[in-house]
Amino acid sequence: MLPTVRSILGLPVLREAGPRLLGGEGALDHPVRWVHVSEVLDISGLLSGGELVLTTGLELEKAPGLTESFIRSLEDAGAAGLIVEITGNRTRSLEALCLAAVGTALPVIVVERRVRFVQITEIVHRMIVAEQLERVELARDVHEAFTVLSLESAGTEQVVEQAAAMIGAPVVLEDLSHLVLAYSAAKLLTVELLDDWERRSRTTPSAPETSRSGAEAWLQTPVGVRGQLWGRLVVPVPLDDDQAAAMVLERAAQALAINRLAERDRRELSHQAQAGLLNALRQPRGLGEGEAQTRAAALGLRRAPYYVPVVFRSRGASSAAPPDDPASGRDPLAGQQEERALLEQLARALKSVSGTALTASIRSGSVGMILAIPAKQLEDPMLHRLAEALAGDTPPSGTSLDGALPAGPTDVEWSVGVGRLRGSLLEAAAGIDEASHVAETAATLPGDRKPFYRATDVRLRGLLALLRKDPRVQQFVESELEGILHAEARGAEGYLELLGQYLESGGNKAALARRGFLSRPTLYARLGKLEELLAVDLDDAESRTSLHVALLLHRLRTL
Repeated sequence: MLPTVRSILGLPVLREAGPRLLGGEGALDHPVRWVHVSEVLDISGLLSGGELVLTTGLELEKAPGLTESFIRSLEDAGAAGLIVEITGNRTRSLEALCLAAVGTALPVIVVERRVRFVQITEIVHRMIVAEQLERVELARDVHEAFTVLSLESAGTEQVVEQAAAMIGAPVVLEDLSHLVLAYSAAKLLTVELLDDWERRSRTTPSAPETSRSGAEAWLQTPVGVRGQLWGRLVVPVPLDDDQAAAMVLERAAQALAINRLAERDRRELSHQAQAGLLNALRQPRGLGEGEAQTRAAALGLRRAPYYVPVVFRSRGASSAAPPDDPASGRDPLAGQQEERALLEQLARALKSVSGTALTASIRSGSVGMILAIPAKQLEDPMLHRLAEALAGDTPPSGTSLDGALPAGPTDVEWSVGVGRLRGSLLEAAAGIDEASHVAETAATLPGDRKPFYRATDVRLRGLLALLRKDPRVQQFVESELEGILHAEARGAEGYLELLGQYLESGGNKAALARRGFLSRPTLYARLGKLEELLAVDLDDAESRTSLHVALLLHRLRTL
């Protein structure tokens, strides 16, 4: 801390001179930035604030009427205090000083014994320089400590503990939702530090820069890069030196932000490498199984007797248009954030079961995976664990793998398609297309959702999904359903839904009446109109089959 007027008055050199305070007692604890000796009354233009002014007062003795304006000019210039040496029989200047000091906030001190101003100046300046040197050394130590933590990619807890140790007080890292991500209680008990934390934190406004705020006057600093803040560091107790603590907090916040960016870059590089290898495995072009295994092992995929291809398909992605096509109505950036969040969820799930996999985005809205399976009987348990990760049974994606980084949106539904178990990595990679087809088809299935789907689960709907874009298939659909489609285009709604309910009931009119809460005459009349629009006999089994296929294709095309 810089010396204060009060501490300077306690120096032996001044105590021996018998200092007497005339006014401004409330400002005695103001810091002194420098000492200025002058015998000129008009010195306000030479001051920049925080100076302790020393004078013999000879000019005040000559013109005591200028005393009040002299003190006021020092106060306006931000001086820390005024010490006047008055020796001998100089009653005029002493009386003027006593009168002028009554209404000023500037500490005004007189000494009536001779004092060496040069000695005061030397001592105080040595104190100031020592303080500045101490600040420089502290800044160097803080910089070195957090630079090492950044280079070592230290965890969040380690950074927070280092900050608490340097400040000598508890430090808490919280996110923007006022949830505690990491803390070091220092000398406090954890229950005392974190008691009712969320409510207390919400009543402490966040500030754009390091400052104290709130009812409890917490010292805080934001964490994150400009415009992308994701948390704040808090010291929720009073301190002796806020300036030094603020320096430590700000450097700790920088280390956390740098580590977050580095972690994100590492994840991005890993995802890119896995995507490149997965693409190479799907189109080997001379790549052998041995080389494929070696390259995959270098990216963390352990050798295993079995591999299974898996594809995760966003149910929000359109089947009729590419998700990055404007016609799909999807935001490409939102899709990338969804995929990034999914990759982190899957990484956590794999870590929890000690599993390994190659995982990467294979196209917009779809994430492919080759999962290593140590034994056949472990296939379904591992797939269920991955499905649970998507259902939210793993830590929330609001934090990263180290518990501190946001990972994107979580309210996304994914359909999981699984290919056939293979004993070769290349064969499993070739099965990605099958798994992708299953996942895309599964997204169109009605009713309760299964954790994951195989080809045996999609059956006819899967075949139709493969054929739905064929122009001949589209022509078949329009031919079969032409009458209904034209009627609905003219405003006669409900016939497509009625046809679907009739076909799903297997042509059982009594069951359909009970299901639709319709009287039989009303139902028969509507079915008669349906037959008229379609120009077919609904009692004919082949007609119902043909219509059912056409209706399934129509629904797949409009999804």
